[in-house]
Amino acid sequence: MTVGLVIVSHSAKLAEGVAELARQMAPDVAVLPAGGLPDGGIGTDYDSVLAAAGEANTGAGVVLLYDLGSAQMTAELVVESLAEPDTAVVVDAPLVEGAVAAAVTAQGGADRDRVAESAAAAGAAPDRETTPAVLGAEADRRIEVTLRNEVGLHARPAALLARSVAGLDAEVRVRLGEQEADAASVLALMSLGARQGDQIEIRVRGEQAAEAVERINALVERDFE
Repeated sequence: MTVGLVIVSHSAKLAEGVAELARQMAPDVAVLPAGGLPDGGIGTDYDSVLAAAGEANTGAGVVLLYDLGSAQMTAELVVESLAEPDTAVVVDAPLVEGAVAAAVTAQGGADRDRVAESAAAAGAAPDRETTPAVLGAEADRRIEVTLRNEVGLHARPAALLARSVAGLDAEVRVRLGEQEADAASVLALMSLGARQGDQIEIRVRGEQAAEAVERINALVERDFE
């Protein structure tokens, strides 16, 4: 089971769109939209959010994200009214970026606290380095691969890469030119701007470094699906 997500928005279309995008990045995660009023108007509805929170929680907990202030109030009221309030948490995060980051982290099997942290961290600057590689000579494995897929490391390919190493006891860094990113962060990977034809260097350290390299190589060979 994975942590579920609820997208609380004043607009039903906005909530549905964000949920659709997050599900594309993490197909095994329950991402439920809870937007708009029952009559189709703009606003947030307590009962709709409560129902979504119940459906999204498959046993691992649920993270609620919101767009504007009153949506936060509605989400917090829902959490407070749950029979087990500690199974859910409302996170202050940019809605789209937070939903994508949280969904990918949940897809990797992380617990609710880690999923919430990923959503919140999406509001900060990406973990991208312009200084010499963090792992440096201490990296257990280094490989260089050329991106053949059409969109490089954008959106879904970045999510697939992050998911491929999620849960492994390995620190994975991806380097393009003078920039470097943590492979666990979809947003950091996307911020590299790696495109088709670019050669990237991947540095891995940890007990499961070899497994991480094997998974990444397989993903590249499949042109990121």
